[in-house]
Amino acid sequence: MSRATKPRHGMCRRDFLVRSSATLAATYAASLAGAAHKLAATASAATVTGAPSRPCRVRAAFLRIPGKYWMGWPGAAYDVEGHTREFSGKLAQMASDLNIELVIDTSPLTNPDAAARFANEIKANPPDGVVLIPQHMEMWGLVDKIADGAVPAIVFSHMGTSFTGHIAGLSKRKGVYVVSTLDIEPVRYGLRMIRTIGQLKNDRVLVLTGEKAEDRTFDPLGMTLHILPRQRFADEFKAIGLLAEARQIARACMRDARKIVEPSEDDVVASAQAYLTAKRLLEAESCSAITLDCLGLIGSRIIATTPCLAWSKLNDEGTAAACEADIDAVMTLLLLQRLFDKPGFMEDPVSDTIRNTYIGAHCSSPTKLAGVGGPSEPFILRSHQESNKSVAMQVLWKPGQRITLTKFSGPKKILVGTGTVAGNIDTPPAGGCRTSVEVNVDDVADSIAVKGFHVVLIYGDEHARQVQSFCQLAKIESEHI
Repeated sequence: MSRATKPRHGMCRRDFLVRSSATLAATYAASLAGAAHKLAATASAATVTGAPSRPCRVRAAFLRIPGKYWMGWPGAAYDVEGHTREFSGKLAQMASDLNIELVIDTSPLTNPDAAARFANEIKANPPDGVVLIPQHMEMWGLVDKIADGAVPAIVFSHMGTSFTGHIAGLSKRKGVYVVSTLDIEPVRYGLRMIRTIGQLKNDRVLVLTGEKAEDRTFDPLGMTLHILPRQRFADEFKAIGLLAEARQIARACMRDARKIVEPSEDDVVASAQAYLTAKRLLEAESCSAITLDCLGLIGSRIIATTPCLAWSKLNDEGTAAACEADIDAVMTLLLLQRLFDKPGFMEDPVSDTIRNTYIGAHCSSPTKLAGVGGPSEPFILRSHQESNKSVAMQVLWKPGQRITLTKFSGPKKILVGTGTVAGNIDTPPAGGCRTSVEVNVDDVADSIAVKGFHVVLIYGDEHARQVQSFCQLAKIESEHI
């Protein structure tokens, strides 16, 4: 079997709204003295299509004992005030970067009454999440009562403020994300998870399948499945026109391809029209992701052009697009885009029983595998293998690249694992889909045993643990793939 080679690549005290400012540290020091400030937000827009306009709200509080420290970790030499200013400034910058409305309490929580008041406030007017920063070991009982899982909670334990026993139970609690380390920067991912949970509740996913129109909710995350008859795509495609724009897109794609094998320029233009059709439908239906019964339309000869190239381009741009009206797959792609600004590759599973490798095969791989806005991996324009018509993507994945494999298995569970790209398989001599990525999957003795269908592959094995953390914070199950 030959392999393609040489790939290229509501608020407590309601008076201290922290967003972002170049002078935040000085501003926050003044606020601790009793001043109240509102700092203007300069957050960047979310990269994913259809992000909700309302920024998510996060409450933050420091917990400490009153007065000067004496004995007991973190110790009398610990600069409580300095770290409070430092962490507040960094939190505010993260919030600005992520378009999050961050509210930090002006006064630390120093006793059970103050902690109870804070807990009651977030229950009465729930924010999207909370950040708790205990600054003394005596505070962990109060943290435990506030971070009860009712509201997504990030708990940051600066090194020297906890023993393992303080965080052992809390770190496994559903609805809680514990960060115990020296630098507060990893809290950024916790904030991103909170933002993602809020975004998903506002997302509408366009599902083009069958003959009926209806809306359903993908619980417990709350996305709306906006289901329309698959004929809607065919009708829109026939009416789209926009030939000049499609030709411009097609020629750019042909220019960037390493090679063009089967498709003609007219084939690529038609695929560009399918891309424009999807864009128009997403806008018309106010949706942020799309999946289509594409094989049904092609198999029934209702349309002659597959959306493979269109789906690759959409995912490259940060809009989740999945084949075959697979709801779990499009939800997985959407989640990965929200969390990591990276496109995933939905694939069919194949096993090489001699090499004991797993092959993920499909015709719509994205090219910007390292991230939206980044460089493209090399790709070849091919025909759609099953019909030998239209345009499909053969994307050459980087051998040796560490990856994450993941997939929703129904709305309440996510499969997750890691692996390494071993190479790329050509068609011919193989059959199957044009992009065929060979993977050595970690911790799986037999490649046939890898769970799931239409599993999504994404560059970076660090994302496996991050997906598991999201599952814990979002109160859904994770299972090894």
